[in-house]
Amino acid sequence: MLCDEATVVAQAPSFDAVTRLVEAARTIAVCAHTSADGDALGSELALVELIERRWPEKRVSALLADDDVVPRIYQFLPGAERLVRAVDYREDPDLFVCVDLSQPGRLADARAVLERSGRVAVLDHHPSAEAFWDAGVVRPDAAATGVIVAEYALHLGAELTPTMAQNLLCALVTDTGRFQYQNANGEAFRVASALVDAGASPSEVSLHVYQSDRLSYLHLSATVMGRITTFEQGRIAYSYATMADLEANAVPVAECDGLVDIVRRVDGCEVALFLKEVPGGKVRGNLRAKSDRDISVVAREMGGGGHPAAAGFTVEGDIDRALAVVLPKLRALYATDGEAR
Repeated sequence: MLCDEATVVAQAPSFDAVTRLVEAARTIAVCAHTSADGDALGSELALVELIERRWPEKRVSALLADDDVVPRIYQFLPGAERLVRAVDYREDPDLFVCVDLSQPGRLADARAVLERSGRVAVLDHHPSAEAFWDAGVVRPDAAATGVIVAEYALHLGAELTPTMAQNLLCALVTDTGRFQYQNANGEAFRVASALVDAGASPSEVSLHVYQSDRLSYLHLSATVMGRITTFEQGRIAYSYATMADLEANAVPVAECDGLVDIVRRVDGCEVALFLKEVPGGKVRGNLRAKSDRDISVVAREMGGGGHPAAAGFTVEGDIDRALAVVLPKLRALYATDGEAR
């Protein structure tokens, strides 16, 4: 069994509603969130292939939310070459499918496409405050959106091709941190096993995503490592990278997502924060938790969102301003212990 049978059965009415939207549409645009990661891109590309194979008469477009390129480490994904920047997509699609997001604010340039679409569907595993879609499946207990796309394929009775499996395995591996994060549950391992059986290559995912760092990225990593600072008796750790750092090392913003894991490695650290300056006078923050403290609360207070153990946000200003706002909120997580300093 690819996924938990009871879960698939429970989601069947919602999957059926998504299917009705797909069947009624002639043109479909599929898009993941801004600053797309492995789960976003892998799930999107797998879903596009699934729709095209099941409904070959549909015209399906795979969009990038940002006016940017596919991050280098994900360019190996089957179908990555067909991703189109949302700013270059001129159609008014009958259906817009959000993948790996359930907040329209995270669509960046693609939000304009959503707003001129006839209908909206969502497949996501992030907690959602308010539904803006016509049909969808949002399951926060899924380790990755790739799991939900795999469930949808199972619901449709569709065969998982080796290329779909490869994309979905990348989705699952990256969103579980190589099965090291708290969300690496039994379902995640069962799905991963089925994907490998369907033709996915764990070694290829590992090679491209985790073992092909450019020397300039390693130099930037050393800078980030040297700046790690801790608070709350070592339980909170943070570091950062400025635009000057990125430019000096010729590392694009899109390649920086893994830097938060450097901070997360600190022994005794329960909450890790990594900040990076991005174009437009903004700072993007990544939060990771190694304990049961819900850091998504802080991300939401900062205008972002995510999971209890993995979340993010974007704020106006520079690194100093971002730290001045977010650090007190992180330290307040320990106030109930009577130990905040």
